[in-house]
Amino acid sequence: MKIYTKTGDRGQTSLFGGKRVAKDHPRIEAYGTVDELNSWVGLIRFRKINPHYQNVLAEVQDRLFTLGSLLASDPEKVHKLKVPTLSENDIILLEKEIDQMNEQIPELKAFILPGGNDEVGYCHIARCVCRRAERLAVNLSETEPVDEILIKYLNRLSDYLFVLSRKLSHDFGLKETEWKPKM
Repeated sequence: MKIYTKTGDRGQTSLFGGKRVAKDHPRIEAYGTVDELNSWVGLIRFRKINPHYQNVLAEVQDRLFTLGSLLASDPEKVHKLKVPTLSENDIILLEKEIDQMNEQIPELKAFILPGGNDEVGYCHIARCVCRRAERLAVNLSETEPVDEILIKYLNRLSDYLFVLSRKLSHDFGLKETEWKPKM
């Protein structure tokens, strides 16, 4: 199988199900951003972090492929297509992980400036990309059907990535920098 098809050379691409759309269609923007997020999560996953977090991030990457495939599917045909799905259990996993990490880190009393080391910084970048993916999915949902669980998962994943950044700061013995607004 060749990697190039030449069918997109004029700025169009196919959704799963065959429908052709412009490459800047909101659906393409949404799943393209989920793909970008998955790449950032992959970068974090293979850093020198606790193997437990690597395993959770592997599950997150799997779920992001599922989310991307749902967004890449023709909404008029998605129920007829064989596409994996997200479930409440996927969200519950993230919530449990967030709660466990929160028990081990100092209480959040101020906004935290992104940074610390590469691992922590990558978590913050992934969190920002996740929020963008969420905004794009919400935008898409205003004109086309988008399963609410996709938006909910992205919302919870951005929370997970933020708490993971704080937990990694803690694990590495880094001092978080609180934002102190100048008034």
